[in-house]
Amino acid sequence: MQENDIPLKDFAEIEKLKKCGQIVKNVLEKLKELAKPGLPTEEFHKMAMNEVKKYGAKPAFLGYRGFPKSVCISVNNEVVHGIPSKKRILKESDIVSIDFGVEYDGYFGDSAITVPVGKISEKAEKLIRITKEALFEGIKKAMPGYKLYDISASIQKYVEKNGFSVVREYVGHGIGKQLHENPLVPNFGKEGTGPDLKPGMVLAIEPMVNEKSYNVKVLDNNWTVVTIDNGLSAHFEHMVAITEKEPIILSC
Repeated sequence: MQENDIPLKDFAEIEKLKKCGQIVKNVLEKLKELAKPGLPTEEFHKMAMNEVKKYGAKPAFLGYRGFPKSVCISVNNEVVHGIPSKKRILKESDIVSIDFGVEYDGYFGDSAITVPVGKISEKAEKLIRITKEALFEGIKKAMPGYKLYDISASIQKYVEKNGFSVVREYVGHGIGKQLHENPLVPNFGKEGTGPDLKPGMVLAIEPMVNEKSYNVKVLDNNWTVVTIDNGLSAHFEHMVAITEKEPIILSC
């Protein structure tokens, strides 16, 4: 990948992306309140559809490459791309990753959180905390003077130092007029390598962290990614704009 293959956004475009990010943030705040024992995961889809309409936006995932719902709901050992269902009922001690995106005014927003369902184990609490902290470790390097894989290496180092593993097969991405743009943003890598980070780049940085092995597989529905060893998985994501100085989190 060449550096000139990475789209750069001007101030007006970053403002539009920030609006998208704020819509996603607001919807996620509503969705996480649903995460209680006894809830069919289909309810996340219903609420997302209702909430996004209030902003005049469209759910970015609905129909994207054939995905059947407006939001990805991944429970316990599901890493990403879980499909909401009337049959999947949340229970006490579950953890649930909520990944949501919008299209608004020609631009896209994308963010994800992982939340507990009732009381969860100490190990699950640590997994969620470390995954979120790893995201912010990566964001610290989202500035000119660093390389793209400095972000990746920071995430990997923090995760592995705390006894977990980072998923290799699914990564973050650029975002703008398309939901997925260059560059790919892995959560593992070698410091000091990759394209230079430049003002105007907007990245969706999204560590996916597993309790045990980083190896995953896709279920027969051709969407839902799960850990191969049934270990728990957590997922956090923010849209980050690289500026001349500090990074700006557009979905926070």
